Amino acid sequence: MAIGTLHVVATPIGNLGDLSPRAAEVLRTADAVVAEDTRRTRKLFAHLGVPAPPLLSLPAFDERARLSPIVERLRAGQQVALCTDAGTPGVADPGRLLVDAAWEAGARVVPVPGPSAALAALSASGLASDRFQVIGFLPRKGVGREAALEELRGSTATAVIFEAGNRAGGTLLELAGAMGERRALLARELTKLHEELARGSLRDLAARFRGELRGEVTLVIEGAAQAAPRAREEPAEPLEEELRRRLAAGEPPTGVARQVAQARGLARREVYALITRLREGEGDPG
Repeated sequence: MAIGTLHVVATPIGNLGDLSPRAAEVLRTADAVVAEDTRRTRKLFAHLGVPAPPLLSLPAFDERARLSPIVERLRAGQQVALCTDAGTPGVADPGRLLVDAAWEAGARVVPVPGPSAALAALSASGLASDRFQVIGFLPRKGVGREAALEELRGSTATAVIFEAGNRAGGTLLELAGAMGERRALLARELTKLHEELARGSLRDLAARFRGELRGEVTLVIEGAAQAAPRAREEPAEPLEEELRRRLAAGEPPTGVARQVAQARGLARREVYALITRLREGEGDPG
């Protein structure tokens, strides 16, 4: 039996010039295209100047119920392209359940990377990107929203949040109340005519964008570990004296290095190197 392929195709978030040649070719040659909104996807094919293949609707509110006929196409060996209204499918957009079902059915899954509001905003933020999480839209209200804000407050990863323009001001106020002076980026209407990017503390952004904004908003917020650390109190005991005292008391060198480095804001390897020199200088065979 032939194995079908699900191509996960990223499409422009605003500027149609961001559609890659590879993505365009996949869309042109697919046996069928799965779309979040077929009307939006027809406009994309109009831009390409080619007739659209069969379009299968996969809206977020009914994704699970519409998987079966798509999976059957994959089992029949068809080439199926998955796209959403804008950006990368499955990243705060429909598509994850279909990708999961494609794997379970034994189909090939091929990513066709491209535009993403989350990555576009993150790359322009200047904030740490070694650890980040795409939150998507926060719960609208109640306990769920409170829990989400509390989780964000304690997270050390950079957070990417999506928000509607008419709610962005209120959300910024809540974020500032939960996280204070953390640095953040507000990106509005990315890649579109009225694109706007602004960076500052959450409090500054909340004051600047108090009214309703037009369009879609992406927020990038630094994690707890990235915020400026409080000034450390200088330990009363010199570093070498503390190390000699604790080693003489029989504490394991690795434990001493870890605890002292954390308490004094030093690199653990540097503290351990000093411990090694002290032990060698005192003729410690261990």
